[in-house]
Amino acid sequence: MLPSLDLALDFFTAADKLLEPVENLFGQLKPQPNCIISDVCLPYTAQIAGKFNVPRIAFHGTCCFSVVCFNNIFASKFLESISSESEYFSVPGLPDKIELTKKQVDSTQGQKFKAFEYKIGAATLAIDGVIINSFEELEPAYVKEYKKISRDKAWCIGPVSLSNKEYSDKAQRGNTSSLDEHKCLKWLDSKDPKSVVYACLGSMCNLIPSQMMELGLGLEASNRPFIWVIREGETSKELKKWVVEDGFEERIKGRGLVIWDWAPQVLILSHPSVGGFLTHCGWNSTLEGVCAGLPLLTWPLFADQFTNEKLAVHLLKIGVKIGVENPMTWGEEQNIGVLVKRDDVKNAVERLMDEGNDGEERRNRALNLAKMAKMAIQEGGSSHLNITLLLQDIMKHD
Repeated sequence: MLPSLDLALDFFTAADKLLEPVENLFGQLKPQPNCIISDVCLPYTAQIAGKFNVPRIAFHGTCCFSVVCFNNIFASKFLESISSESEYFSVPGLPDKIELTKKQVDSTQGQKFKAFEYKIGAATLAIDGVIINSFEELEPAYVKEYKKISRDKAWCIGPVSLSNKEYSDKAQRGNTSSLDEHKCLKWLDSKDPKSVVYACLGSMCNLIPSQMMELGLGLEASNRPFIWVIREGETSKELKKWVVEDGFEERIKGRGLVIWDWAPQVLILSHPSVGGFLTHCGWNSTLEGVCAGLPLLTWPLFADQFTNEKLAVHLLKIGVKIGVENPMTWGEEQNIGVLVKRDDVKNAVERLMDEGNDGEERRNRALNLAKMAKMAIQEGGSSHLNITLLLQDIMKHD
């Protein structure tokens, strides 16, 4: 976890220094690669693609809906006419009415970060196509809009998490859990079907201890079984003392499970005892929730997470908002304070797990999307076909 935006810039600057070694490696490989696929946040790869005259395909780590929202807002210079940071406006040029605030879509701080965003934008103009970790059935209108922006060179190839069938990879998903996955799954086995709330605000969450305590107290007050994942960081010592020494863990014993730092999220979400997912709306987590057929309780923190929330709540109608309106700024969390009280959490969990008509309809929609996601990656599915079309397009450059 990077504690400040300045360090994020240092990280991206350091990544740019990979240009020369990657360029040297590219020239030494036999046979020479005939394509580069790179994250949009690695703009230096555009220079390598240009030097070796090979196509560069960018990977976008968010959904088509969010990219189209940001594109329409910034390409139209719409924000220049808005003075209020908190007043809602309608995003121009979308198939649906979507309202956001200036602060939610322009939360980066400082000219240095703006310069890096400009660098990404300039490199994006030179790409030969984009691959997206989404599937066409999830957001058909916005896949169509994105293809207009990308000159029909956009391929949805997800959900990529469903392509990995290895149990060990699912358990680790890039890291090792602080709790053995077998103990975690055994705990879930003891719970009723669809009864457990899984709460995880992502690996970049840096909310202050008092806000995290309110979250924990809200989960406790909900009287629902829950798993709560807490990221280890600079503020976790105070929080750990509260959880372990001040009685919280003892009070929730048997009903709640606290996992520190990393959890086998894919395995947890797919367990039949889990009935809802409290998420920060990072795209990977959002899509993993969709693949598991779960309704979402949305707590966005920054970046594309507010637009991802709009997709889940307003378009897909599988989400319940916890009520966060303002983004978190790295390194300035103390200035924001507590945005969500324990009663807000308790009430939102009750709405999420509602057993009435609204809750049932939300669950059915989520389950239907999960079926579509699985079909998309199978032979004959939309994402499977898009990978074939992508490869055919790359081969045209030979």
